[in-house]
Amino acid sequence: MKLLVVEDNQELTEDVCTFFREDGFVTEAAYTIQQAREKVGVYSYDLVILDLGLPDGNGLDLIGEIQQQHEGTAILVLTARDSIDTKVQGLEQGADDYLTKPFHKAELNARVHSILRRRISGGSHQIQLHELTVDLSARKATIHNNVLNLTRKEYDLLLFLVYNKNLLLTKESIAEHLWGDHFDQADNFDFIYNHIKNLRRKISQAGGKNYIRSMYGMGYKFVSDPS
Repeated sequence: MKLLVVEDNQELTEDVCTFFREDGFVTEAAYTIQQAREKVGVYSYDLVILDLGLPDGNGLDLIGEIQQQHEGTAILVLTARDSIDTKVQGLEQGADDYLTKPFHKAELNARVHSILRRRISGGSHQIQLHELTVDLSARKATIHNNVLNLTRKEYDLLLFLVYNKNLLLTKESIAEHLWGDHFDQADNFDFIYNHIKNLRRKISQAGGKNYIRSMYGMGYKFVSDPS
């Protein structure tokens, strides 16, 4: 999962980014509306944690722009403003949830995971595809109830593929999602091939179907009905 934290308090931003990075997320930061626009204009995110009181404007103005460019991106408004009017305005413009500062990281974590579960699986803790089950709460995947021994990146890759099932995913989009905006420093995308190969092997060895298809010269597709 990939998060963008838009917050002008650098200490708070670094603290939140570190917290979610340790939980397995790819995290990036923006400290102004302009920086956020530049990030969103180039990269895609599963969720944006958005402060409203930014030095160059109101974060509410970003909500529509983010949704217009990336329909699947969730938005959690994070602000010191606790007025009902501001909260309602943010939700009416399309934010998924609202959290007032100061806050506990445990609550922020719970809100983020709840939003992502709603987006990915309609609120369920599990995604079921034939013999494959992905448990979002436990961050594990099973085939015929046998747990797959996945690395963190392999699990994130599987979740990204499942979330975008039946869609063509380029190697560039996979690399960006799993490694953030530093992926363009790589000389090639052999590491994507290796992760795909390992994930396929572990699914196959557990008795799973051939879900991951190579689209020659383009990328990969996770098919929901591999029969």
